[in-house]
Amino acid sequence: MEYRKPITMLSSIIITLAVVAASMGICSTGGPGPYDIETVRGETVTVYGIGLYKHMSQDVAPQGIAQDYITLLVAVPLLLLSLIWARRGSLKGRFLLAGTLGYFLVTYLFYLVMGMYNVLFLVYVALLGTSFFAFAQTLLSFDLSNIAERFSESTPVKFIGGFLICNSIAIGLMWLLVAVPPLLDGSVIPGQVEHYTTLIVQGLDLGLLLPLSFVSGVLFIKRTPFGYLLTPLYFIFLSILMAALTAKVVAMGMIGQQVMPAIVIIPFFGVVAIICSVLIFKNIREPAHGYS
Repeated sequence: MEYRKPITMLSSIIITLAVVAASMGICSTGGPGPYDIETVRGETVTVYGIGLYKHMSQDVAPQGIAQDYITLLVAVPLLLLSLIWARRGSLKGRFLLAGTLGYFLVTYLFYLVMGMYNVLFLVYVALLGTSFFAFAQTLLSFDLSNIAERFSESTPVKFIGGFLICNSIAIGLMWLLVAVPPLLDGSVIPGQVEHYTTLIVQGLDLGLLLPLSFVSGVLFIKRTPFGYLLTPLYFIFLSILMAALTAKVVAMGMIGQQVMPAIVIIPFFGVVAIICSVLIFKNIREPAHGYS
């Protein structure tokens, strides 16, 4: 694998820092407990008041803790496994590595820009930077000139690509239903903004991740080299992300929030994403002497 040493070094740093960050998010205690504040918009928000995420809202902090469990118990082991697999010359291992690095990149981008400032700020900075450069170098290690040859002609490109397109449209519509109605009725700011600066998750999804899902699906259906590159890693990323979102929904339900229909839709999307990942990997042909 090209860039083996820097990718290994960066991935080792990511594993170490992610274990620290996720463990602190899960185990940290202390604080005054829940309390109410008035936002700059004159609205009342209940703050979590406990542990690392004590300045986050009571609705959002438990979701961060839930994602920390997925990062610690699923994403970190997957990163270690995929790194070992990729270093042995496996193309499948490299796709798994790229998709898992994509999860860390997106996760700590959100933690850095949405999470209220805490003692792990520089750790989040380091995780974002190392994830970005490890992800970029892993992408650059693929040879687009012959990547199509590594996929079976029987690969169900329409089903797999179609799901990515549907996923982007469905999630996009869901986020637009949050942002558009307040613009139409004149209130402008959705209640989900709480005491944060803006709709960060919705904004990054609508601006970056969902268009990437849509384009990847279209290119995969057309069997283009970029489609073959982007779609496998996007499904790995999506599978881990949907596991994290499922954990978040469960956490929301445990504190009494309304979780229907998300408790059905999110796990369903997660299962389909895993099925598509398996289908893709079953149709990848490993080269006889490794893939450089």
